[in-house]
Amino acid sequence: MSDDFAAALRARGAVMGEVHGVTLPRHFGDPGREWRAAREGSAVFAASYRALLQATGDDRITFLQGMLTNDVKALEPGMGMYAALLTQQGRVVSDLRVFAEADRVLLDLVAWRRDAVRVALQQFIVADDVELDAPAEIPLIGIVGPFADAVAGELLGTPIRQGAAHTLARSTFDGAPVLVAAVREAGVDALIFSGGLETAPSLFAAAVEAGAQPMGMAALDVIRVERGVPWAGVDMDEATLLMETGCDAAISFTKGCYLGQEVVERVAARGHVNRHLAGILIDGTELPAPGARLLAQGREVGYVTSAVHSQALERPIALAMLHRKHAGPGERVEIQPSGSGVVAALPFVPGTTD
Repeated sequence: MSDDFAAALRARGAVMGEVHGVTLPRHFGDPGREWRAAREGSAVFAASYRALLQATGDDRITFLQGMLTNDVKALEPGMGMYAALLTQQGRVVSDLRVFAEADRVLLDLVAWRRDAVRVALQQFIVADDVELDAPAEIPLIGIVGPFADAVAGELLGTPIRQGAAHTLARSTFDGAPVLVAAVREAGVDALIFSGGLETAPSLFAAAVEAGAQPMGMAALDVIRVERGVPWAGVDMDEATLLMETGCDAAISFTKGCYLGQEVVERVAARGHVNRHLAGILIDGTELPAPGARLLAQGREVGYVTSAVHSQALERPIALAMLHRKHAGPGERVEIQPSGSGVVAALPFVPGTTD
């Protein structure tokens, strides 16, 4: 995030903080109001917690087809899909979004996993005509909520319909080129605008003038956890099997070989994983720290990955990695060092598209 953008956000009341190494607005004074705007109206947030990689070269499609879990070859320009990059042992390097354009493929992922993904992919480029680098565009803002389309239409001067995620279109804002991606962000429909960094302050301001409520990462994180959406490097990592996370939409079971496929197929044939992501309704008001151990009948059965105060449920909730024998809704668990809760099905809060 540029100094100018950060200053513009502070001028609107942003309280800044570190989010997994990225400086972002934590809130704009009232996270509850920001959450409601995202659920009932429209909200605009800085998208600097996401990053883009681009793959160019004649072999970009065949290379990524052999690396990622979904069917990249099926993409036409302007289309996208949800996918993941795994290790050879089938563990999660990162989930990501893949968008095809005529001369490149864009990978959209959380910023704190960009370097890991680039290094993991780069080691497999041998004789392939593929180059991986940062594109000229960076994620600038996101708009979410039932009236996100109307706000985006005001910005671009043309009607916008999000349609089915994932799609990518080129447009202009105030004469500057921008990319507009229709996505599922934190489990809800959103539009992500990418472009030159200098465009960010005016783009954010225009969204506010069009009626969007400024929103920080605190409210977005509540939405994410309420919707049961894991983040790479937070709720899943190189110790996690993709199918433990519930992110099966990232997997094509018909495309053929890709990195980590043998493990995925073996798990699918077995019919279950030994642990998986689940929800915890937390007793009391205290939020457990990430990594807090979960016990049942005195035995360790899992750990917390994320915890927030839910606006919808008016109580603390958490995402947790739990052994399957203790992951059924209604199971009680102890939360170390002190605390307790009950297992809940995900998502905690259904969305309008569920």
